[in-house]
Amino acid sequence: MSEMTVKDFAQQVGVPVDQLLEQFEAAGIEARSAEDTVSEEDKGKLLAHLRSKRGGEESDGTPRKVTLKRKKTSELRQGGGKGVTVEVRKKRTYVKRSAIEEEEQQKREAEEAERARAEEEERQRREAEEAERAAAEPAEAEAPADAEPVASGEVNEEASEPELTPEEIQRQAEEEARRKEEEARKEAERRAEEERERREAAKEKPLEDTGGGKSGKGSKGARAGKGRTQQNQKGGRRKGGGRRGREEPEHGFEKPSKPVIREVEIPETITVGDLAQRMSVKAAEVIKFMMKMGNMVTINQSLDQDTAYLVVEEMGHKPKLVKENELEESLVAEATQAEGEKVHRAPVVTVMGHVDHGKTSLLDYIRRTRVASGEAGGITQHIGAYHVETERGMVTFLDTPGHEAFTAMRARGADATDIVVVVVAADDGVMPQTKEAIEHARAGGVPIIVAVNKIDKEGADPDRVKNDLAQMEVIPEEWGGDTMFVHVSALNGEGVDDLLDSLLLQAEVMELAAVADGPARGLVIESRLDKGRGPVADILVQSGTLNRGDVILAGNEYGRVRAMLNEAGENVDKAGPSMPVEVLGLSGTPTSGDEVIAVENERKAREVAEGRQAREREQKLARQQAAKLENLFSNMQEGEVPTLNVVVKADVQGSVEAIVDALNKLSSEEARVKIVSSGVGAVTESDVNLAMASEAIVIGFNVRADAAAKKLVQEEGVDLHYYSVIYDLVDEVKRAMSGMLSPEIKEEIVGTAEVRDVFRSPKFGAIAGCMVTEGVVRRQNPIRVLRENVVIYEGQLESLRRYKEDVNEVRQGMECGIGVKNYNDVREGDQIEVYHRVEVERSL
Repeated sequence: MSEMTVKDFAQQVGVPVDQLLEQFEAAGIEARSAEDTVSEEDKGKLLAHLRSKRGGEESDGTPRKVTLKRKKTSELRQGGGKGVTVEVRKKRTYVKRSAIEEEEQQKREAEEAERARAEEEERQRREAEEAERAAAEPAEAEAPADAEPVASGEVNEEASEPELTPEEIQRQAEEEARRKEEEARKEAERRAEEERERREAAKEKPLEDTGGGKSGKGSKGARAGKGRTQQNQKGGRRKGGGRRGREEPEHGFEKPSKPVIREVEIPETITVGDLAQRMSVKAAEVIKFMMKMGNMVTINQSLDQDTAYLVVEEMGHKPKLVKENELEESLVAEATQAEGEKVHRAPVVTVMGHVDHGKTSLLDYIRRTRVASGEAGGITQHIGAYHVETERGMVTFLDTPGHEAFTAMRARGADATDIVVVVVAADDGVMPQTKEAIEHARAGGVPIIVAVNKIDKEGADPDRVKNDLAQMEVIPEEWGGDTMFVHVSALNGEGVDDLLDSLLLQAEVMELAAVADGPARGLVIESRLDKGRGPVADILVQSGTLNRGDVILAGNEYGRVRAMLNEAGENVDKAGPSMPVEVLGLSGTPTSGDEVIAVENERKAREVAEGRQAREREQKLARQQAAKLENLFSNMQEGEVPTLNVVVKADVQGSVEAIVDALNKLSSEEARVKIVSSGVGAVTESDVNLAMASEAIVIGFNVRADAAAKKLVQEEGVDLHYYSVIYDLVDEVKRAMSGMLSPEIKEEIVGTAEVRDVFRSPKFGAIAGCMVTEGVVRRQNPIRVLRENVVIYEGQLESLRRYKEDVNEVRQGMECGIGVKNYNDVREGDQIEVYHRVEVERSL
C-alpha cells in the first residue's frame, strides 16, 4: 500500500504519534493530525532529515555510522517454581574510516588555527612592549639635561655623544619589530614543515578500529609534536637545520658543599626504615651505624624514642621529640579537671589476710549472703566488689583473694582502696600472707584496721595476735599506737557492728570527698569474657557519675555502656562515687587496675584505644627483639653453650633457695642451668605453660601438680619430676646436663704396617708391600701415612691383599699389599697407621 495514515505509520515504526508529528514538522512535511496520510515521498524526506540530523550519511548516500542492536530473552527456573525472564541487550556501533579521518583532519586544523592565533597575539604584545620602551627612552635621555645644565667652560662627556631624534628612535623600533616578525614567520614555517612530515608518516600507518585507533595516535602524535616544538623553543634554535640537531639545555644541579642538617621528628616508637627516611639516608646506613654501636637491628625493627634520639644526634641531624598521645592526654585532662562541688563519699575498704582466716565469711555476715559456698574450696578466686548500706552509711568492700598465687591482684586492690582491713585468725596468729597484706597497705599509704577473727573459737588468743603484729610495727591504740583492733566473729556476728563503726569513723577522719556531677572516672577491678554477654568489666566509680549510654575508655578498650548491674545482678541506670558496677558494652576485656574515664566523643575514644594498643604491640615487639638480641650476643660470647631450663616449685621458701643455689653450682663453661621460675606452692597450670614456652623441665620438691596442671602435662608431654630428697634432685639434673655435653672423641691405633717395597699396578697405581709390625690392619678403617714419624697424608685404604687374594684384615707379623686411595707417593720406609675413633660420654 503506497499511502497510510500517520497513526498507522507510527505503529509500524514503533514511535508515539506526537513524536512522529514533531519529526514531520521539523522535516517540512505537512501532517497535522494522526488521520493525515503519509506518502512514500514523505517517508523519504523524513528519513533524509533524520540522517542529516544525526550526521549519518555521506555525500553518496551511504551511512557514516551503523548501529546494530541485539536482544536475547531467556527464562530461569529453579525447583519447579515460577520462572524469571532474563533479557540481555547488546548494542555495537561501527563508524566509517573516512569519517574518522575527516574528524581527525578537522581537529588538527582547529589546533593549527588556535596555535597561529596564540602566536599572533604574542607577537602583537611584544611589538607593543617594544614601542612603549622605545617611546620611554628619549624622555629618560632628555630629563638629566634639563635638570642640570652644563656650566660654561666644563666638558660634558655625555653631551658629546650624538642625540637621537624621536623620528630616528621610532624608525629603529619599527626595524626591530620587522626583524622579530620575520623570525616568527620562519619559525612558523619550520613548525608547519614538521607537522606536514608527521602527517605523511602517520598516513603510512594502517587505520585501526574506532576504539582509539588512528584518532588516539594522531592526537598523541600532535601532542608529541607540540612537545617537541616547546622543547625547541626552550632549548634554543636548531643546529644546521637538522631535526635532531637542537642544543640540549644544561641542568643546574650542583653537589652541596656542606651536609644538610635536618630536623627529624621522633615519636615514642619508630622503625629503622622510617627513621632513615626522615633523615633522607638509606636504611643500610642506619643499620650499619647501629651495628657499630653494638645493636643488631633490621629495617622493620622498632626503636624506642631514646635510642632513635641518640642515632639521629650521632648521625649529625637535629632530633625533635614528638608525643603521640596528645589526644589521650587531653581527654584525661578534661576528665580530671571536672568542676563541681565535692560531696562526701563512702569509703572503699579492702579486706586482706591469710587464706582461711575468715575474710569472705566476715563479708558474708555483713552482706547477709554466702559467697564462699559457690566457690571451689571456699576460697575467693577473683576480686569481688560489694557496697553495703548500713544505718551509719554506705561502705564499699573489695574482697581480694587470700591465696599467695594472687599477690599481684591483692596489690591492685590495695591501690584502689581507702582503708585496709587485715583479718587475722585469733587461733592461728600472723601468717606469711598476713605480712604481705600489711606490706601492700603500707606501700599504698593506706590506714589499717585489724579484725581479729574467730574469737569465739577454743584456743583463741587475741593478745598473741597483738604481740606478733607489734613486732611488725602495727601497734594497737590501747598500747599507744594508731591502729584500731576489733575483735569479731564471722560465725555469730560478734563485733561486726564495732568494725563498721570503726570503718566509718576512720572515713570521717580522712574526710573522703569526690565530685558527684560530671564525667565519671574510676578503676577496673576485674574483667572477663562472658559467652552470652561478651566482655564484662567490674568497675569502681571513684568520681563523677557513670550513666547508661556513656562512652567510656578503659585502658586499651573502649565502648558504650549498654547495661550496668550491681553486685546483686540488678540493672541500674547510674552509679556515683564509690559505687561498684558491672558494665557491658566494651570492645574487649581491659586489664585489672586500668583507669576508666567517660568521654563525649566515641571517635576520640576509639582513636585513643587503638593508639594505646598499637603502642603496646610495638613496645612488646621491641622488648622481645631486645631479648632475642641479648640472647644472641650472649650465645655468641659463650660459644652456643647448651642450657637446661628449669622451673622449681617447693613446699617452703628455704627449700626453694637451697635448690636454686645447688642447681646454679652445676653450671659450667660447657653446659649451664637456667632457673626460669621458682616459687612456693603446688605446680599450677601457669607453671606448666611457662615450661612449655621456655622448653624447661618442671621440678616439684615435696609438692604435687594440681588437676589442671596434670591434664596439661599429659596433653603436652612436659617433663615433670617429683623429689623429696635434695640430693636425688641434684643428681638427676647432673645426669641430664651430662647428656647435654658433647661426647669426647678418642682415637685408638689399631695397627701399624711398615712399607718394605713399592710396586706399580696399572689398576691401583702405587702398591706398598708392607709388613704388619703392630696390631691388625683392617680394610674399612681410616689410615695415616707417616714419613719419619710425621703425618703426610690421611685417607682410606683402597685395597688390602695378601698374595693375590683380597682380605679384610692382616695381623701382626704378616706381609700384605696395601693400596692407598688417591695417593701414589708412598715410599720405602714409610709407615701406614690404621686407627678408629671412639666416642666417650662425658659427665660433670
